Amino acid sequence: MRDVLRCADISLAALQTLFGRYGLRTEWVLDNADIPGSFWGDDEAGLIGDRLLVRTDTPVHSALHEAGHYVCMDAQRRSGLHTNAGGDYDEENGVCYLQILWASELPGMGAKRMFTDMDNWGYSFRLGSAQAWFERDADDARAWLRAHAIIDAQDRPTGRLRE
Repeated sequence: MRDVLRCADISLAALQTLFGRYGLRTEWVLDNADIPGSFWGDDEAGLIGDRLLVRTDTPVHSALHEAGHYVCMDAQRRSGLHTNAGGDYDEENGVCYLQILWASELPGMGAKRMFTDMDNWGYSFRLGSAQAWFERDADDARAWLRAHAIIDAQDRPTGRLRE
C-alpha cells in the first residue's frame, strides 16, 4: 500500500462540506466492499451522478481528483455521469490543479502533502514532480479553470461548476 493520506485520516464532514458547495454528495462505502462508480477499482473513489463514493482506505487525492472531474466536466457529461469521468487533456490538468487548491482547505492535508501524495501515487509531470508542475508549468491549467469560472483571478475556488 502506497504511503498516502487516506480518507480515514481526515473528516468525512470536511469532504462533505468542501464538495457540498458544488452539489456533490460524499458517501462512505463499507470497508472491503467494492466502491460503486470507481473507474480504477480497488480503493479508488467512485462517481455516480452527484455522488462521490469513498471508503476509509480511499486516498484523499483520489477523492479530490474525482470530485475535480465532477466540477470540471460540462453539464451534459455531468448529467450522465457513471464511473468514467472522461475529459480531455486540458480538463485533466485543471482537475490536478484544482485538487491541489482544495487540499489546502482540508485539515490535515494541505498542498505540500498533496504534492507528496501525487508523486508517491505516480502522477507524472514534465518537470518531475507535482510541486514543480504546479509552481512552474501549470499556467495552462490555471487559465482553463479561470476561463470556466472554477477559480477566480486570485486562484481561489469559486464553488461553481463548469457550465
